[in-house]
Amino acid sequence: MEVVEKITMPQKEKESIISQTVSNYGGKLMSYIRPKVKNTEDAEDILQEVWYQFSSLTNLSEIVNVGGWLYRVTANKITDRYRKKKTENLEDFVYEDEDGSFSIKDILLMDESAGPEVKMFQDEIWKKLFEALDELPEKQRLVYVENELNDKTLQEIADEQGEKIKTIISRKNYAVKHLRNRLRKLYEDLKS
Repeated sequence: MEVVEKITMPQKEKESIISQTVSNYGGKLMSYIRPKVKNTEDAEDILQEVWYQFSSLTNLSEIVNVGGWLYRVTANKITDRYRKKKTENLEDFVYEDEDGSFSIKDILLMDESAGPEVKMFQDEIWKKLFEALDELPEKQRLVYVENELNDKTLQEIADEQGEKIKTIISRKNYAVKHLRNRLRKLYEDLKS
């Protein structure tokens, strides 16, 4: 049996290849990433992750098509960023009034002494929220109610239901999207 020794490239040569690649592809990759993410900071984070992965390779000279490799890894990093994205919460519904910023959840949790107008909004929000929840598939509704109204973490819900955390996150996201669409009119009324 023949023993094949893997020869790693000298550090100086590796640094030169990395430097040249960053110089050649840095701007192009940023232009590729930027329209696909929310802000410049996210784009910079993704690009940094790509450069880290590239610099971690042991033998850069074995990559036949460096540009193809970089774009493929970049696309994967963008996809990963979307998958890891934080789930939306009721706190994301925020409106401004003359006293400052309030979320719909803040209104729902105010005590009744806040006045008849607040009580009216609370009743309407609860009514619309439960109508929208009733439209959801049972598993999505359960995840949303357990997380938002019963203050359980998504991990606790996953453990209780014997599901993967990604499944629970996905159900929560679908529920939130549905609720956002259904409550958008009420949200707009609160803003005006």
